[in-house]
Amino acid sequence: MSPHRRPRLLYLAFYFPPSRASGVYRARATANRLVQQGFDVTVFTAPLPFLYDTIGSVDEKLGETVDPSITVVRPKLNQYSWQTELQDYSGFRGRFPHLAQSMYEWGQEHRFPERYGSWARACVRKALRMHARRRFDVVLATGNPFASFGAAWRLHQLARIPYILDYRDSWTLDLFSEEPAFADGDPAWKWESRVLKSASGIVFVNEALRTWHAERYPGQADRMFVVPNGWDADTFPAVAEPPPSAAAPAGGLAPRFAYVGTLTGKQPIEPMVEGFRRAREHPDMANAELDLHGYLGFFKGSDGGLRKRLAAGAGDAEPGAPGEQDPAPRVRYRGPVSKTEIAEVYRTSDVLVFLAGGARYVTSGKIFEYMAAGRPIVSVHAPGSAAEEILRDYPLWFNPGGLDPEDIAASMVAAAKAAAGLDGRQVTEARGYADRFERNVALEPLVQRLAGLAGRKRAVAG
Repeated sequence: MSPHRRPRLLYLAFYFPPSRASGVYRARATANRLVQQGFDVTVFTAPLPFLYDTIGSVDEKLGETVDPSITVVRPKLNQYSWQTELQDYSGFRGRFPHLAQSMYEWGQEHRFPERYGSWARACVRKALRMHARRRFDVVLATGNPFASFGAAWRLHQLARIPYILDYRDSWTLDLFSEEPAFADGDPAWKWESRVLKSASGIVFVNEALRTWHAERYPGQADRMFVVPNGWDADTFPAVAEPPPSAAAPAGGLAPRFAYVGTLTGKQPIEPMVEGFRRAREHPDMANAELDLHGYLGFFKGSDGGLRKRLAAGAGDAEPGAPGEQDPAPRVRYRGPVSKTEIAEVYRTSDVLVFLAGGARYVTSGKIFEYMAAGRPIVSVHAPGSAAEEILRDYPLWFNPGGLDPEDIAASMVAAAKAAAGLDGRQVTEARGYADRFERNVALEPLVQRLAGLAGRKRAVAG
């Protein structure tokens, strides 16, 4: 084996562009960065029919930002649990539905306890064939789904390829209830213990998650480390500019608030809308607007309840098409915006609203983009959020300390006034703080660990 060939990495990332699922930006940036650092990268990801037809969750422009030198492979997935129409059933399932169900449940219990298990098994078969032709030096697996972890473990067992696991989510901890996600004795616990024991590295997005897992799995704690999310320099201008309201004439305050990101049922939507309504009662805020940019839910068909919640919070008719305006509360749902166009949304906004569910274990990836935009940020989340560790030293953070609408309103008014008075120096200072969370900076510990593993593997093979 030539010592000069590029280290070859297999990246098991079920959600990868053009998917727009949660965490896909981390996967995109990781693969691109590894190529930049000299890796030969192959990504195993979801079948396109699953993304387009089954869950309806794609951003085609995002797919165009993936480095063209990356090899993308899409192993098969048995879509049994997603099939709801008889015409989608296989002939066997149609004729023997009870037997098919029993076989599926047996597989969940005895093979892998997740409905993506068939994809993981297909990954292993495909990877072994590719490995026989040209060896992989290291595997990186990201979850969810956590079937990718099972596949990495199996490849290690069969081909002795070292692997690192990237928990961009939690497998056995419910991040919102902060309780175990499974009952004692559930197969998930056995599998998590198994895959962690053989892993060469275990990555978490914040210290709270690393600590929880280290306490549960102390034997693997020395291999656990934090790689936070970050903002992507290729989708932002090199320099942040002051917000539009900073250039408004005296007495012309009409702040534009914005939320950017996928809206989900876990977020405190009603306190945000009510807080904004009360903020507009302030004499300087009568013309304020709140724009909501993003998808309603991660998958098709998941937006109905969210539209009703937005309508109830706004106190008027149900929001309709993107851009439809309710003139009373001035809350507008603007619809989705591609990652490649996100910089323009930030540029035309005065204040950013950080709406997040969960608390101490949840660090939304959007908070890093918000800081990179150099805008005042108003928090709307439960106290104790993991994001507070990130925001604490950001100079334009306005924290109401909880979800009381009056406190949220006060923070919104203060943030709007700050936006109107911002100059270039203050925005540069805010961007300077955000620079430490630029994605390539954040990824460096992971890149170095992977390079070390790949180098050791190649030395042994040579």
